Amino acid sequence: MTTQNDQYLQGGCLCGALRYKVSAQPFDSDYCHCSQCQKSTGAMAACWMDFKADQVTWLQGSPKEYASSDSIRRGFCQQCGTSISYRSTDYPDYYTLSIASLDDPNTVAPRYHIYTDNQPDWLKIDDDLPKYRQSRSEG
Repeated sequence: MTTQNDQYLQGGCLCGALRYKVSAQPFDSDYCHCSQCQKSTGAMAACWMDFKADQVTWLQGSPKEYASSDSIRRGFCQQCGTSISYRSTDYPDYYTLSIASLDDPNTVAPRYHIYTDNQPDWLKIDDDLPKYRQSRSEG
């Protein structure tokens, strides 16, 4: 028998100081190739999943946030540095978490790529997902 608790997606940071659960599947997910995600994660693309803010519960600790612009807050673990969250103060009802921080990242797959103009020449995206040169709204 599956209990309600078994249906939660869970994850956390590298050292375990941060732990979360979400009460629903994400309403969206993407690969982001923007320069800010590249710098903040140390990777050429970040994989993000989006939730309504009230679906995310921090079980242990909470991320320290860095204001990477006037409205963007990037969350990370103060102990190990794991990049774990992203949120816009312009949209306080939404919260974004790193797919890589899931206990089982196979449970969520990105649906498209954004900011592909920022990818280096040596990185070839070889999948059939939609690709946007900037944000989805900018094409």
